[in-house]
Amino acid sequence: MTMNDISNKVVLITGASSGIGAATARHLAGSGARLMLGARRGDRLEQLVSEIREAGGEANFRELDVTDIESMQAFAAATRESYGCIDVIINNAGVMPLSKLEALKLDEWNRMIDVNIRGVLHGIAAALPLMQSQGSGQVINLSSIGGHSVVPTAAVYSATKFAVMAISEGLRQEVGGNIRVSVISPGVTESELADTITDASAREAMKSFRAGAMPAEAIARAIAFAIAQPPDVDVSEIIVRPTASPY
Repeated sequence: MTMNDISNKVVLITGASSGIGAATARHLAGSGARLMLGARRGDRLEQLVSEIREAGGEANFRELDVTDIESMQAFAAATRESYGCIDVIINNAGVMPLSKLEALKLDEWNRMIDVNIRGVLHGIAAALPLMQSQGSGQVINLSSIGGHSVVPTAAVYSATKFAVMAISEGLRQEVGGNIRVSVISPGVTESELADTITDASAREAMKSFRAGAMPAEAIARAIAFAIAQPPDVDVSEIIVRPTASPY
């Protein structure tokens, strides 16, 4: 068996305007992948695409709201129109406004459910029919170490990431054959996720937790590893943590 060549793979990335999404875009573009990048912040995407193109890579972008199925379907359709197929979708968009349940931040709970769960389901719904019709494809979903264990303030966030694990495993069992499904679970990683925390005590606790954060490029490499496996090898799950992290 030989490793897959990532070059010319058509890859969609949600939440591509910063953090893991942007690092993955740069890494995959450097390996020759053809990218369609999506996020709410079109100005950030435009800047990233310009950077990739100046370095000799190939990328396009489209503003995307993963909580809106029509937006996600248009994102997938634009990719097919530009490149003719979809080889990989990376459902990376996520939010993490941590707080204790007693704080009753219902709007934030619902936002996590909408982005972290519905966003992944919308990505699957938009890409899977085309993958099935073309007889190949790969779905890569971003979970978290929060999808493996729960700590105070993370009950709802962890619930959404446990859901990503369950959805991914169910999808893997259902599609079989020529479509691969991978879950990447990052430990503490440099990103803007913590910026969404509005609860003062949770924000303060996160400062020390994130002190040893690993670069987003570490997750980009794990994603590239999953993509680069031979077609008959499905990397079901990768957990990536900072070496010094106890979590």
